[in-house]
Parts: sequence; structure tokens; C-alpha cells
Amino acid sequence: MLGGIWGLFALALLGLAAPAWSLITYTDEQRETIVELVEQLEKRHYAKLEYDDLLSSMHLDNYIDSLDGGKMYFTSADLAEFERFRNAMDEELHAGHLEAGFTIFNRFQQRLEARLSGIIDTLPARIDAMDFTVDEDYRLDGEDRDWATDLAELDNRWRLHIKNQVLSLRLAEKEGDDIAEVLEKRYRNQLNRVKQYNHQDVFQIYANALTELYDPHTSYLSPRRSENFNINMSLSLEGIGAVLQLEDEYTKVARIVPAGPADKQGELRPSDKIIAVAQGEDGAFEDVIGWRLDEVVELIRGPKDTTVRLQIIPGKAATADMRQEITIVRNQVKLEEQSAQKEILEIPAADGGDMIKIGVIDIPAFYIDFDAMRRGEDDYKSTTRDVKVLLDELQDEGVEGIIIDLRHNGGGSLQEANELTGLFIEYGPTVQIRHSSRRVWRDGKRARTPYYDGPLLVMINRLSASASEIFAGAIQDYQRGIIAGDRSFGKGTVQTMLPLTEGQLKLTESKFYRISGDSTQHRGVVPDVTFPSMFDPDEIGESALEHALNWDQINPVRHRRYGDIAAIVPDLTRLFASRSAKNPDFVYLEDQVNLAEEARSIKTLPLNEKARIAMREEQELKALAIENRRRAAQGKELLTSLEDAEVEDSAPLEETGEQTDEEALEEADDASDVLLGEAGQILADALRLRQQSIAQHTPVLVEEN
Repeated sequence: MLGGIWGLFALALLGLAAPAWSLITYTDEQRETIVELVEQLEKRHYAKLEYDDLLSSMHLDNYIDSLDGGKMYFTSADLAEFERFRNAMDEELHAGHLEAGFTIFNRFQQRLEARLSGIIDTLPARIDAMDFTVDEDYRLDGEDRDWATDLAELDNRWRLHIKNQVLSLRLAEKEGDDIAEVLEKRYRNQLNRVKQYNHQDVFQIYANALTELYDPHTSYLSPRRSENFNINMSLSLEGIGAVLQLEDEYTKVARIVPAGPADKQGELRPSDKIIAVAQGEDGAFEDVIGWRLDEVVELIRGPKDTTVRLQIIPGKAATADMRQEITIVRNQVKLEEQSAQKEILEIPAADGGDMIKIGVIDIPAFYIDFDAMRRGEDDYKSTTRDVKVLLDELQDEGVEGIIIDLRHNGGGSLQEANELTGLFIEYGPTVQIRHSSRRVWRDGKRARTPYYDGPLLVMINRLSASASEIFAGAIQDYQRGIIAGDRSFGKGTVQTMLPLTEGQLKLTESKFYRISGDSTQHRGVVPDVTFPSMFDPDEIGESALEHALNWDQINPVRHRRYGDIAAIVPDLTRLFASRSAKNPDFVYLEDQVNLAEEARSIKTLPLNEKARIAMREEQELKALAIENRRRAAQGKELLTSLEDAEVEDSAPLEETGEQTDEEALEEADDASDVLLGEAGQILADALRLRQQSIAQHTPVLVEEN
């Protein structure tokens, strides 16, 4: 028998004090829409999956998971009731019946409203009753636990959940009354949103629980959400320039748009979680935990030149207690600001001779001004045109090799990826595209024209995707240049939009393949020389997405090889490992990677306040030790706290004289880009090996299977 506030809460869940709610029902238009959607999935999706009993069973599990992934609302008794739908949903949807989806959702809404109402009514008393000297743990990921057998077990899960939230706010220096106010407002907002759910919302969740089984880029958009709601919502127009997604009750940063406001500001990172948003320099923060993605987007968007402040939990944080405030001035991402840019690195020669000049071309995105091109303008902007100009300028300046920097380049125009490859090969195919009909067509450089034939290196990282992977893969397959960095994103699919009776279906219809026959899907492009990565592959990349299409192969294309990069990769890797082990900045980067991996491995958090503080202090001491190891290697004075580093880092901005803060930040970024410096060293090594005739090869033909 439950007593106290938790016993009263259990009675509310049993219906004795449940809030009023009404059933949500579906429409005839939605019946037509679901029949069309299933038909299009079966006929046109690349995976060629039939919606049968097996997929029906998976649909049920995925739908329940999309509603209650943390297993905080349903009990095992609810799940037993839902079993009757397991092998019946395929027949239902083919016939235009939606009973399963709406029945399960109505039960979920009932549980959710009762739970949130009970929390709001008893929250102050719960907080007062919490004892933070007791040794208890909070489980961060609830997906692996079993469904609760009864309400008492659910009550305990919620007790620990709320206790963790209270402790996080306490350690973020919130006062007792403020904590209750923040949480009450958070749960009241969530309750209001739950009550606003309608048949379009339910249909979209139910439909997407099916489309996600085909692949993560196939999705249904309801009429009301077609423009504003997408799992990968872009804020590039009069916003901060970020791509966001939902993860549990948090809004997570998936990608930063190159040359956008967030990118220029420099503090927001992929995997950061946005927990509150404030308007202007002094507006009050609005807690957005538990909000829908489109609502968070609307709060972050705003007119150009206005300020938005974000409160985030850094992606590398070990606990949710670590908070950071970021101020960003909204703006539009301009095409000219995403243009390719050049610089020259001067790399010391191994024999102590003259510096080796390496040209760097940074390409933030694959862009083209289609409108200007269609109007017949001679000077329309495009990636290839801009890079061609920069290539010529760098050669005139006497560079001995070129680095193409595609880090953080999320793709763009496929045409430009093909055209850009043509600047580095004489002629030949660039990419293969395989349709769901299994027809394959090829694209590339069709005419023999002059090209840059000097030493080449392409830098990629986990955020290099789509068109970036096509270019990097082609350079690698032609053995035209060295690929250095981290394994790329692995986005190797093509989507099309299909209108339905209500809403639209974004459907994966084709797949990209390299000329070697390898897909870029899932696996991405594997670099020849691998750098450490700050991006967790379990969090970022195609392989981190559930139900992503697999990597596979088709027949290769007859193509020329311009060298034998594979022959010198062992030497390049050996030289790189030896050099980087002595580079304080590189060792610092590796230490940061290891610390982030350690933080991500934490599965439970202590709810004993002293233990939680000790855990946080241990992480801070490890970060301080990493910083001091670098400073000792550089001959600098050691720090006593991380705050000292923050003060020191800010000092140059206060003493810049005529230099602007933005210029100082840019210089700091350039100085800290140890990976670019290492890429320059690798290309210099390749030049030296080439001069020693180790990498001189005769072009060969690879026969098509």
C-alpha cells in the first residue's frame, strides 16, 4: 500500500482523480492518406520492403517507443493489451484503418495527462521531502530497462527522475523556491502541449513510426507541419544557422550551418542540448525541455540583427548539471559568406631547407546560384568557379601542393561535387546513382580538359556529408589525392517529395555509389590517414541513426588511377604518428577526445549531492590536468583552475587595439587548428616521398566486373 504524496498520485493514475480528457479520432482523409503512404513505401522506396506481419510487429514496437521511449508512462499491463495489434496493423493500414494507432495514443495521452497533473499538484511537497544525503543512482538511458510491472514501480522511476532534475538545478545554483517554480512551469507547459494534440499530430507520429523502419530520411509531414516541422529542422533563414533534432525531451544540435551566426559565434557545437531560450540581452530564459521541435525552432527564430540567448548542456558534459549560456545575433546565411576561401600554410622542410608552401581551399558547402545561371549571367557564383579562381591564384603564388578542406561541409549541389572533381582529373565518371528500380546511371566529367595535377590532400570529418563524400570518394578512388581526417557522415541516399491526400511523404528513392562500386551510405569515406575526432560516432553520423540503410556495393566503373596513394600511406601514417606524439596541441586534442569519451560512457548519476559534486569536480580536475600538460610542454605557467584559462583566453580581446574582436577570434581559431597544420605536414611528407621516387606510378586501368 502506497502512502503519502506518492500514494495519492497512484490513485490519480488509477482514474479516481484523473483530469478530464477526450478521445482523439481519425478522419476519412487520413484513411485515404495512409493507404497512399503504404503503397508509395512498398512500390517506390529503395529498400523494397513489403509491409507485412514482420514489419507490423516492428511498427508496433517503434510506435510505442516513439511515445514512451523512456518507459515512464506505460506499464507491462498496457503492453499486454497492445499485443493484439502486433500482427494486425499491416492489414489495418492497407485497408485504411487506424484503430491501433489512435487507441494506443489515447491510452498514452491519458497516462501522460494524469502523470503531469499529479506532479504539478504535489511538486513543492515532493521537493521538500527529498533527501540528497541518501545513496541513490539515476539511470540516464531508460530504453534498456523493462516495462514497469505496476504503478508503484513507475512512481519510483518518476521520483528519481524529478530528484535528478532538482539536484541538477541545485548544482546550477538555483534556490529552493526557484527550483519548484522552474519545474512547475516546465511540467505545466508540457501538460498544456499534451492537451493540444489533435488527429494530425497523432497520425503523423503513427505514420512516422512506420516510415522510420524504411530508413531515417523517409518521413511523413502533416499539412500543419509541412513547412515548420521536420526532424532535421534548419534555422538558416533569419535564425542562428543550426540544424536541430529531438532526442528524448531535449532539443539537440545536429549540425552547424557553415558561415551562419552560430558558426561565426563559435561556441555552439553538434550534440549540445538546448534547455532554455531567452530573447534579447536581458530577456528571461524560457525552459524548453519537453517542448516540440517546431516550437523550439519558432522561439529561436527571429528578425535579422536581433539577439537570442541559449542555455545549453554541452555535448561533452558528463552530467546535466553543467550549463553554458551562449549569445547569438540572428542573421541570414549569405551565399557569398559560404564561398570557398584560401590561405597558405608554410611547413618547415624536413632537411631544414626553405619552407614548403601549401595552399588551402576551405569549402563550407557545395553551392551554386541556379537562378543566375538560368538567367544566363556570365559571373554566377558556384563552388567550382570559385575554387578554379583560387587554384590559379595559389599556383601563381608558388604553392607546392593543395589541401581541400571539407570538414563540416554537409553537402549541397551534386552537380557541383561532380564539377569540382573535374578540376582534379582529366575526365571520367564521378558518381553512380542507383534508383529503386535498380537502374544505375553515372555522372562525371565527360570531356578531356586541363586540370590541376599537383599534389592534393582532402580533409574530411564526421560532419562531411553527401556531396562532400562523393568528391572525397572520387579523389580516393582515382588515387588522385590523400584523404585525411575522420570517417565521414555516411549520408549516401537521395530523397524525393511525394504529395498525398493530406500532407507529403519524403521518400528515399535512390542511393549513391562511388566509381569503385562502394556505397557512401552508412560507412562513409574512410580516410587514408586518420585523425582523432571530437564527434561521437554513436551520436553523430548515419550509423548512429536507427534503421539506416546498409553499406553495399555494385559493379565498379572503368577508371584511371593517377598514382598509388595506398603505397605511401604506411609511411605517411608512421611519420604522422611520430610527429603528432611530440606536438603539445595534438596531444591536448587527443586528451580532450579521451575525456569526452569517458564522460559519454557514464550510464548512471549519483543522487547523493556530495557524490555528485565530487563527480563533477573530478571531471574538472581531469580537464585542468589536460590543460596543464599542454602548458608545461609549451613552457607556460601552470593554472590552478579552469577559470584562470577562461580569463587568460579573454585577455587578448581586451588588448587588441585596432583589431576587432571578430578578427582576434579568427586568429585564435587559425592558431588552434592543429589538424590543418598536421594535414599540411602530411602533404609535405608526401611531396618528399614523391621526390625520392617512392610514389612514382604509371596510370593503370581498372577493368569493370
